[in-house]
Amino acid sequence: ERRLVTEVLVRKVPDDQQFLDIRLAVVGPMEAGKSTLLGVLTQGELDNGRGRARLNLFRHLHEIQSGRTSSISHEILGFDAKGEVVNYSTCVSAEEICEGSSKLITFIDLAGHQKYLKTTVFGLTAHCPDLAMLVVGANSGVVGTTCEHLGLSVALAVPTFVVVTKVDLCSKEKVEHTLQQLEQLLSSPGCCKVPFRVASESDVCTAAQNFSENCLAPIFMVSSVTGKNLRLLERFLNMVPPLHSRLGQQHREQQHTKFQVDEIYSVPEAGTVLGGVLTRGAIREGDRVLVGPKEDGSFSETTVASLHRNRAPCRLVRAGQASTVALTHVERTDIRKGTVLISPLLPLDDKCNSCWEFWADVCPLYITGASMRSGCQATVYINSAMQTAAIEEIEGRDSLEAGERANVRFRFLKRPEFLRVGSRVLFREGRTKGIGQITKLGPVEWAAHERTHPVAYSKPNR
Repeated sequence: ERRLVTEVLVRKVPDDQQFLDIRLAVVGPMEAGKSTLLGVLTQGELDNGRGRARLNLFRHLHEIQSGRTSSISHEILGFDAKGEVVNYSTCVSAEEICEGSSKLITFIDLAGHQKYLKTTVFGLTAHCPDLAMLVVGANSGVVGTTCEHLGLSVALAVPTFVVVTKVDLCSKEKVEHTLQQLEQLLSSPGCCKVPFRVASESDVCTAAQNFSENCLAPIFMVSSVTGKNLRLLERFLNMVPPLHSRLGQQHREQQHTKFQVDEIYSVPEAGTVLGGVLTRGAIREGDRVLVGPKEDGSFSETTVASLHRNRAPCRLVRAGQASTVALTHVERTDIRKGTVLISPLLPLDDKCNSCWEFWADVCPLYITGASMRSGCQATVYINSAMQTAAIEEIEGRDSLEAGERANVRFRFLKRPEFLRVGSRVLFREGRTKGIGQITKLGPVEWAAHERTHPVAYSKPNR
């Protein structure tokens, strides 16, 4: 007697949401084919071998002329209830893609050239990706930028899978050599992942089920010209589950509002528009929020005029969603990357302050030249905040070498930032890089005002 076994994907979309939304950062070295791969996935047309598919993702003329991504761009890929791809081959606008999708993948295309590493690090810290896709060219193999981008994703605890492109250009021996390099890198002590080659539909199911919970690193071998194994990659993106549980999402939505800004626009007839990610709470049209901190550490009160998600207007944005927010009576010069929108009801206690100094438990990953000492300066990335900070004190020692851990006190040089205990810290100066976590915020003095008035802080003497 013959018996059949089938696997069924059951996806539950919350009643108050139109679709599941996952943000995916695309990292990897230059000329690996990142933008071309995204163009093929989102446009539904194969590349001609000369980069035609990537043209729609470039934002600047010099990117088209050089073929190198230098800014952060976004594209979306949808899946309907049957698991079929919804992209620009069947829809004419992003609004139609969102309306016809039960799951939406938002790609964050990052720069691969070492010259634009600052942009790549900012994209990984400020845009809060749920997943990362490391793209490696089969013809070039594992290079220094590959290891650097993978190290950033691992340090920021972003689950990562690998896509090997341009397999149509290389012999089987060259592709196998690249795969062996990747497997050695992924299983190294600093990464501690289990490489898993995906070559069939059953492998896709195994990879999707064990990707987020276990240290599994799926590896796909694709071609943007011939279309080889692109269907397997699409199936994986459709099946991979959200990382946050339903209870965890509800807990985030019940907290006080915090929206971190990573893009600023001046739109005619709309005024100042902020783009970013809502990390906690919810925002509705007409809500009163505090925006800041300014250079003097103060916050000003404003009102949310309108909201947009995926280029379509909406009335509500929930925690974990990226959106744009139009504000009333706010000057463009008062806003910068790193600005936050917070609820007027948020208690500004020792866990969440606008401050000049903070303590962090840090570990330098790589140091060039002399060791880290008091007085050294580095660019610090904390969520969407990016600023130069000086090392004021290293607790219990005079210097810090690569691989050592210590509690370090940093001081911002230009302006205070809105921080929270427990936030991840990434710092770099040249090739010197390190990771850490905020353990304590510096002393903050603020004026006694009613909560209905702008919140002001006094700048400490330096």
